[in-house]
Amino acid sequence: MTSKTPETSLNLRSYISLGLIAGTVILLDQLTKSWVRTHLALGQTWMPWEPLAPYARIVHWQNSGAAFGMFQNAGGLFAILAVLVAAMIIYYFPRLGPQDWAVRLAMSLQLGGALGNLIDRLQHGYVTDFISVSTFPIWNIADASITCGVIVLILDVVWFNRGRQDTASTPVQGDDRASR
Repeated sequence: MTSKTPETSLNLRSYISLGLIAGTVILLDQLTKSWVRTHLALGQTWMPWEPLAPYARIVHWQNSGAAFGMFQNAGGLFAILAVLVAAMIIYYFPRLGPQDWAVRLAMSLQLGGALGNLIDRLQHGYVTDFISVSTFPIWNIADASITCGVIVLILDVVWFNRGRQDTASTPVQGDDRASR
């Protein structure tokens, strides 16, 4: 009979949280894309919120490139990149400490987004985009999740890591290195 060490328990909880967050993103992404493909013809626009109609609308679009329509016709490259990113996240995720909650959240969002778009690429050969805001390129839930993950990482580096570095570089009383 094997006993669980605290590290094993932490890794299991880490993977559960990764799976729950990424899985929720994938589910929302795939459900919304499926709805758009089923109910709107390619290029068709639907404006469910009349007051927002000039600014926000649903448009059925196909994207063979990266997020927000960049690098069109490079879908194969982005499929490979998504697999590599997913593998790196799954490998490094349990190595993060409990204090790295923001990085964990960011990686979970990025994994969900990467896999959501990968599913589209493998099933259809393109990614279904549908959220259109003003003149910004059309995007989807997976793109938004990846973007939010990047924003969380930036915020972690700018605000949260600064506090960790300040406390890490403060000499401890009685530490003879402080007087050198």
